[in-house]
Amino acid sequence: MSIELNTNDGHVTITNEVISTIAGGAAVECYGIVGMASKSQIRDGIAEILRKENFSKGVVVRQEDNHLHIDMYIIVSYGTKISAVAHNVQSQVKYTLNKSLGLAIDSVNIYIQGVRVSKD
Repeated sequence: MSIELNTNDGHVTITNEVISTIAGGAAVECYGIVGMASKSQIRDGIAEILRKENFSKGVVVRQEDNHLHIDMYIIVSYGTKISAVAHNVQSQVKYTLNKSLGLAIDSVNIYIQGVRVSKD
């Protein structure tokens, strides 16, 4: 699936993979995020941290009518307040997608796939 935009300069097509890669990049820059996790972690059995090129595996972009919804699967660091981290990720992802692609996001749903303890 993709998003079709008609502008004064022409026709633009934005794929869901591009949206998910930008959203994942914005999320991992937030404080308290260790990384992105696979959305099929329950099937895989372990919460692996995805690399930058695989962010699209941890982000699901859904389109319902003219509404855009994003589901993100993340791993947080131990000792952070999960609600504050999730709110920060939601705000950052909405802001980044609005500024970089001009998309209005209706909802960003955060799913915590694990908590990672840092090794000192």
